[in-house]
Amino acid sequence: MKPYHAGVLALLLSGCGSLLEPSNPPMQIYVLRPRLEALSDAPAASWQLAVARPEMAQMLDTDRVALVRGATMDYFADAQWTDTSSRLLQTGLISAFEKSGRILGVGRDTGEVRADYVLQTGVRDFEAQYQSDTGAPTVVVVISARLTSARAREVVATFEASRSAAAAQNNVPAVVEAFDEATSAALEDIVRWALRVPPPPGPIGPGSRHPG
Repeated sequence: MKPYHAGVLALLLSGCGSLLEPSNPPMQIYVLRPRLEALSDAPAASWQLAVARPEMAQMLDTDRVALVRGATMDYFADAQWTDTSSRLLQTGLISAFEKSGRILGVGRDTGEVRADYVLQTGVRDFEAQYQSDTGAPTVVVVISARLTSARAREVVATFEASRSAAAAQNNVPAVVEAFDEATSAALEDIVRWALRVPPPPGPIGPGSRHPG
Protein backbone atom coordinates (compact mmCIF):
# COMPACT_ATOMS: atom_id res chain seq x y z
CA MET A 1 0.00 0.00 0.00
CA LYS A 2 1.31 3.41 -0.96
CA PRO A 3 1.94 5.54 2.20
CA TYR A 4 0.15 8.86 2.56
CA HIS A 5 2.19 11.94 1.94
CA ALA A 6 2.74 13.86 5.19
CA GLY A 7 0.91 16.92 3.88
CA VAL A 8 -2.13 14.87 2.85
CA LEU A 9 -2.22 13.13 6.25
CA ALA A 10 -2.07 16.46 8.07
CA LEU A 11 -4.95 17.76 5.94
CA LEU A 12 -7.07 14.70 6.73
CA LEU A 13 -6.42 15.02 10.44
CA SER A 14 -7.26 18.71 10.42
CA GLY A 15 -10.52 17.90 8.63
CA CYS A 16 -11.47 15.34 11.29
CA GLY A 17 -10.67 17.83 14.00
CA SER A 18 -13.06 20.38 12.56
CA LEU A 19 -15.84 17.80 12.67
CA LEU A 20 -15.18 16.64 16.23
CA GLU A 21 -14.58 20.00 17.87
CA PRO A 22 -17.48 22.39 18.53
CA SER A 23 -17.82 25.14 15.96
CA ASN A 24 -18.93 27.68 18.58
CA PRO A 25 -17.19 28.50 21.86
CA PRO A 26 -18.85 26.94 24.93
CA MET A 27 -21.26 28.99 27.02
CA GLN A 28 -19.80 30.71 30.05
CA ILE A 29 -22.12 30.11 33.01
CA TYR A 30 -22.44 32.97 35.49
CA VAL A 31 -23.76 32.86 39.06
CA LEU A 32 -25.98 35.68 40.30
CA ARG A 33 -24.57 36.55 43.74
CA PRO A 34 -26.54 39.35 45.43
CA ARG A 35 -24.63 40.75 48.40
CA LEU A 36 -27.17 40.24 51.18
CA GLU A 37 -26.66 41.12 54.84
CA ALA A 38 -28.41 41.11 58.19
CA LEU A 39 -30.69 44.13 58.67
CA SER A 40 -30.23 45.22 62.26
CA ASP A 41 -32.15 48.44 61.63
CA ALA A 42 -35.29 46.71 60.29
CA PRO A 43 -38.22 45.65 62.52
CA ALA A 44 -38.58 41.97 63.42
CA ALA A 45 -41.60 40.17 61.91
CA SER A 46 -43.45 37.54 63.92
CA TRP A 47 -45.14 36.10 60.83
CA GLN A 48 -44.10 33.62 58.15
CA LEU A 49 -43.82 34.30 54.44
CA ALA A 50 -44.24 32.26 51.26
CA VAL A 51 -42.45 33.66 48.22
CA ALA A 52 -44.08 33.00 44.85
CA ARG A 53 -42.07 32.67 41.66
CA PRO A 54 -41.84 36.13 40.08
CA GLU A 55 -43.85 36.89 36.97
CA MET A 56 -41.97 38.36 34.03
CA ALA A 57 -42.04 38.59 30.25
CA GLN A 58 -40.98 35.45 28.42
CA MET A 59 -38.01 37.22 26.80
CA LEU A 60 -36.67 38.09 30.27
CA ASP A 61 -37.53 34.78 31.94
CA THR A 62 -34.62 32.88 30.45
CA ASP A 63 -31.17 31.71 31.47
CA ARG A 64 -29.63 34.13 28.95
CA VAL A 65 -28.15 37.45 30.14
CA ALA A 66 -30.40 40.09 28.61
CA LEU A 67 -29.36 43.43 27.13
CA VAL A 68 -31.26 46.32 25.58
CA ARG A 69 -30.07 48.78 22.93
CA GLY A 70 -32.68 51.38 22.13
CA ALA A 71 -35.90 49.50 21.38
CA THR A 72 -34.13 46.19 20.73
CA MET A 73 -33.68 43.39 23.28
CA ASP A 74 -30.94 40.83 22.80
CA TYR A 75 -28.63 38.60 24.85
CA PHE A 76 -24.89 38.49 25.47
CA ALA A 77 -23.28 35.88 23.26
CA ASP A 78 -21.86 32.75 24.91
CA ALA A 79 -23.12 33.75 28.39
CA GLN A 80 -25.88 32.33 30.54
CA TRP A 81 -27.13 32.23 34.13
CA THR A 82 -27.26 29.06 36.20
CA ASP A 83 -31.09 29.09 35.99
CA THR A 84 -33.94 31.14 34.58
CA SER A 85 -34.22 34.72 35.83
CA SER A 86 -37.49 34.12 37.69
CA ARG A 87 -36.06 31.20 39.65
CA LEU A 88 -32.89 33.13 40.46
CA LEU A 89 -34.92 36.05 41.79
CA GLN A 90 -37.24 33.80 43.80
CA THR A 91 -34.20 32.19 45.43
CA GLY A 92 -32.67 35.63 45.94
CA LEU A 93 -35.78 36.95 47.69
CA ILE A 94 -35.88 33.99 50.05
CA SER A 95 -32.17 34.39 50.81
CA ALA A 96 -32.63 38.12 51.42
CA PHE A 97 -35.33 37.48 54.02
CA GLU A 98 -33.26 34.73 55.63
CA LYS A 99 -30.12 36.85 55.72
CA SER A 100 -32.05 39.74 57.26
CA GLY A 101 -32.43 37.72 60.47
CA ARG A 102 -35.71 39.56 61.10
CA ILE A 103 -38.43 37.11 60.04
CA LEU A 104 -39.95 34.06 61.73
CA GLY A 105 -39.94 31.87 58.64
CA VAL A 106 -39.73 32.10 54.85
CA GLY A 107 -39.85 29.66 51.94
CA ARG A 108 -41.29 28.99 48.51
CA ASP A 109 -45.05 28.95 48.01
CA THR A 110 -45.03 25.16 47.74
CA GLY A 111 -45.87 24.32 51.34
CA GLU A 112 -42.36 24.89 52.71
CA VAL A 113 -43.78 27.15 55.42
CA ARG A 114 -47.18 27.70 57.06
CA ALA A 115 -47.45 31.12 55.54
CA ASP A 116 -49.26 34.10 57.01
CA TYR A 117 -48.43 36.25 53.97
CA VAL A 118 -47.61 35.45 50.35
CA LEU A 119 -45.17 37.67 48.47
CA GLN A 120 -46.02 37.99 44.77
CA THR A 121 -43.76 39.93 42.44
CA GLY A 122 -43.59 41.07 38.85
CA VAL A 123 -40.29 41.90 37.16
CA ARG A 124 -40.44 44.74 34.64
CA ASP A 125 -36.71 45.13 34.05
CA PHE A 126 -33.79 42.74 34.55
CA GLU A 127 -31.31 43.64 31.85
CA ALA A 128 -28.22 45.62 30.90
CA GLN A 129 -29.20 48.82 29.11
CA TYR A 130 -26.84 50.40 26.56
CA GLN A 131 -26.99 54.12 25.86
CA SER A 132 -24.28 53.95 23.18
CA ASP A 133 -22.52 51.36 21.02
CA THR A 134 -19.15 51.78 22.71
CA GLY A 135 -19.78 52.59 26.38
CA ALA A 136 -20.42 50.20 29.24
CA PRO A 137 -24.08 49.47 30.03
CA THR A 138 -26.15 50.13 33.13
CA VAL A 139 -27.98 47.20 34.70
CA VAL A 140 -31.58 48.03 35.60
CA VAL A 141 -33.70 45.93 37.97
CA VAL A 142 -37.33 46.91 38.56
CA ILE A 143 -39.55 44.62 40.67
CA SER A 144 -43.13 45.33 41.73
CA ALA A 145 -44.26 43.51 44.87
CA ARG A 146 -47.53 42.85 46.63
CA LEU A 147 -48.09 41.18 49.97
CA THR A 148 -51.22 39.05 50.18
CA SER A 149 -52.89 37.51 53.20
CA ALA A 150 -52.48 33.74 52.92
CA ARG A 151 -55.89 33.12 54.50
CA ALA A 152 -58.12 35.80 52.99
CA ARG A 153 -56.12 36.14 49.74
CA GLU A 154 -56.41 39.91 50.02
CA VAL A 155 -53.69 42.33 48.97
CA VAL A 156 -52.54 44.21 52.06
CA ALA A 157 -49.60 46.25 50.69
CA THR A 158 -47.82 47.04 47.42
CA PHE A 159 -44.36 48.35 46.59
CA GLU A 160 -41.96 48.85 43.69
CA ALA A 161 -38.21 48.45 43.94
CA SER A 162 -36.17 50.15 41.21
CA ARG A 163 -32.38 49.97 41.26
CA SER A 164 -29.57 50.39 38.76
CA ALA A 165 -25.81 49.87 38.69
CA ALA A 166 -23.30 50.93 36.04
CA ALA A 167 -20.92 48.26 34.77
CA ALA A 168 -17.29 49.21 35.27
CA GLN A 169 -16.38 47.90 31.80
CA ASN A 170 -18.11 46.75 28.66
CA ASN A 171 -17.62 43.02 29.20
CA VAL A 172 -19.77 40.24 30.62
CA PRO A 173 -17.96 39.72 33.98
CA ALA A 174 -18.31 43.45 34.74
CA VAL A 175 -21.96 43.38 33.69
CA VAL A 176 -22.60 40.40 35.98
CA GLU A 177 -21.08 42.35 38.88
CA ALA A 178 -23.49 45.18 38.10
CA PHE A 179 -26.37 42.68 38.12
CA ASP A 180 -25.22 41.55 41.59
CA GLU A 181 -25.17 45.14 42.85
CA ALA A 182 -28.52 46.25 41.43
CA THR A 183 -30.28 43.01 42.37
CA SER A 184 -29.04 43.01 45.97
CA ALA A 185 -30.23 46.60 46.45
CA ALA A 186 -33.67 45.85 44.96
CA LEU A 187 -34.12 42.70 47.06
CA GLU A 188 -33.16 44.47 50.29
CA ASP A 189 -35.59 47.29 49.46
CA ILE A 190 -38.39 44.71 49.21
CA VAL A 191 -37.35 43.03 52.46
CA ARG A 192 -37.25 46.33 54.40
CA TRP A 193 -40.68 47.26 53.05
CA ALA A 194 -42.25 43.88 53.82
CA LEU A 195 -40.90 43.72 57.36
CA ARG A 196 -42.76 46.94 58.19
CA VAL A 197 -46.14 45.46 57.27
CA PRO A 198 -48.22 44.77 60.43
CA PRO A 199 -48.90 41.12 61.29
CA PRO A 200 -52.17 39.63 60.05
CA PRO A 201 -55.05 39.24 62.54
CA GLY A 202 -55.49 35.92 64.30
CA PRO A 203 -52.91 33.26 65.17
CA ILE A 204 -49.60 33.48 63.33
CA GLY A 205 -46.41 31.51 63.01
CA PRO A 206 -45.72 27.75 63.01
CA GLY A 207 -48.90 26.91 64.85
CA SER A 208 -51.22 28.67 62.43
CA ARG A 209 -53.43 26.74 60.07
CA HIS A 210 -51.94 26.15 56.65
CA PRO A 211 -54.09 27.85 54.00
CA GLY A 212 -56.16 25.40 52.02
